[in-house]
Amino acid sequence: MTDQIVWLNAPGDVTQFHVEKHHCDPPADGEIKIRHEVIGTNFLDVYHRTGLYPMPSYPSVIGAEAAGIVEDVGAGVSMFKRGDRVAYAGPPVGAYRSARNIAAERAIKLPDGVSAKTAASSLLKGMTAYMLLRKTYDVRGGMQVLVHAAAGGLGSVLVRWAKSLDATVIGTVGSSEKAALAASWGADHLIVGRDADIVAEVKRLTNGPGVDVAYDGIGGDTLLKTIRSVRPFGMAVTIGQAAGAIPPVPVEELHPGKALCRPSIMAWCADIGQYREAALAAVEAMETGIVSQIAAEYRLADVAKAHEEMESGRSAGSILLIP
Repeated sequence: MTDQIVWLNAPGDVTQFHVEKHHCDPPADGEIKIRHEVIGTNFLDVYHRTGLYPMPSYPSVIGAEAAGIVEDVGAGVSMFKRGDRVAYAGPPVGAYRSARNIAAERAIKLPDGVSAKTAASSLLKGMTAYMLLRKTYDVRGGMQVLVHAAAGGLGSVLVRWAKSLDATVIGTVGSSEKAALAASWGADHLIVGRDADIVAEVKRLTNGPGVDVAYDGIGGDTLLKTIRSVRPFGMAVTIGQAAGAIPPVPVEELHPGKALCRPSIMAWCADIGQYREAALAAVEAMETGIVSQIAAEYRLADVAKAHEEMESGRSAGSILLIP
């Protein structure tokens, strides 16, 4: 079998990707070798590619999640055997390849009801949703939540999970087609269009005070609107900057008593206990239907096209790479 690996030669656009043949060595002590069936993509990958989050050295391999079959087991590993179905997400990155050795403690066994495609599209996003909805801000029944890009990969998981907690979800989307999708996932209210007056609409929908918590992966000038959509003593959570760098935020914008938080799922997952807690919670959520919509699939060799699709904003859901 001819394996492939995707090298990122240097920070930049998609022309910095280089695909070549690859041989995966046997796993070391404490490791397992996974034959990837599906590789998940996330906007985090774009940040790594462009150098917003630089890699330690170049050339490098990016990619933060995948699912597949255990092909070999290193010495000292007792929790897995050849043929087990597994997935993983988080650090260390390096999933853009056909097969990979990882520490066994980083792998999660998949139940029969969760396919490899579901796991690869939803594990990191599910872990992120768990961190955001249960740890960053403890969302409970009756609370009001604002989710930007509610039809996106992470947005779709946040909407479904927040609804499972009996929260009221207000979502923002870029088109009526995406609004229909977000509504089908349970969003109670949708604010449609890039030019919509988000703050005014949120105030109207909440009868004045704003939402308890708002999740913003858009960045750019949207963050100020997000903060202004939060009620006094609520929280705005910034989790990305798909629309561009976040400008400085005047502290006066947090008056009276608003909180601003910038959590990182990769930092959360650096602790193995926290990683496994979030990963197992995400898999349990997948079994109940809290998953990311799969928007498109590309061959691993077409990784540049996948990144172009991700950055275009056209897709509603997750984009997968198939080795």
